[in-house]
Amino acid sequence: MLSLPLIIEADELEPLLGNQELLIVDLCQASVYQQCHVPGAIHVSPGELVAGVPPATGKLPDESKLNALFSRIGFSENRHVISYDDEGGGWAGRFLWTLDVIGHHRYSYLNGGIHAWLNENHPLESRSNVPVATDYKVAIHNDVIANINEVLEQIPCKDSIVWDARSAAEFNGMQQNAMRNGHIPGAINLDWLETMDRNNNLRLLPLDTLRERLTELGIAQADQVITHCQTHHRSGLTYLIGKALGLNIKAYDGSWSEWGNRQDTPIET
Repeated sequence: MLSLPLIIEADELEPLLGNQELLIVDLCQASVYQQCHVPGAIHVSPGELVAGVPPATGKLPDESKLNALFSRIGFSENRHVISYDDEGGGWAGRFLWTLDVIGHHRYSYLNGGIHAWLNENHPLESRSNVPVATDYKVAIHNDVIANINEVLEQIPCKDSIVWDARSAAEFNGMQQNAMRNGHIPGAINLDWLETMDRNNNLRLLPLDTLRERLTELGIAQADQVITHCQTHHRSGLTYLIGKALGLNIKAYDGSWSEWGNRQDTPIET
């Protein structure tokens, strides 16, 4: 049985290509996948990971949609999943969170995604891969999902913190992406873009650097961390970082598209 790190580098993955225990999932734009991808990778559209129902379009899909997704890609419990994307880890992290939701914890994130793979001259292919489908039935584990009531209840709690992965302009209410602007009271803002190295193929910053930054902000010391963005896309990456740092983290999949489009939720600017 493969035993791989949560964050895997391209040099570590290349020798494993062709191992039937691996399920490599590509969450790049469809046009990028058609042009080039990691050999053997199966393409998953980000739209398959979300319910798509306004206003909270980023909420977890229902079980039938998840059953269809995981069956289509040939998923089974004995496979180790590698996910990657073309944007620094948002959708790849969202996919790994979805694996946690269905109780599957054998997975890794390809650090830097297709950028690192391509720019460091690893093998590529352009033909689409069609896996042998399975008949997989998911079981939802709610321990990594924060619903709106949980987020409301944690506001006065000193041992819980909300990590808002949106931009500072969104957090401060200067940019409007919902009916109401601002942030959840007590939330701490660290933009997902500030967690990646844009001079190194969009790899994550070193984990020690990220831990230091999160400690400075007061996030790393919290007993419970809840992360969100607009639709739990960008916060897919911050969820992954929390996992890598050993934080007790869950994701609010309703995110700001739910919170900011209600009249009864408290908001700070």
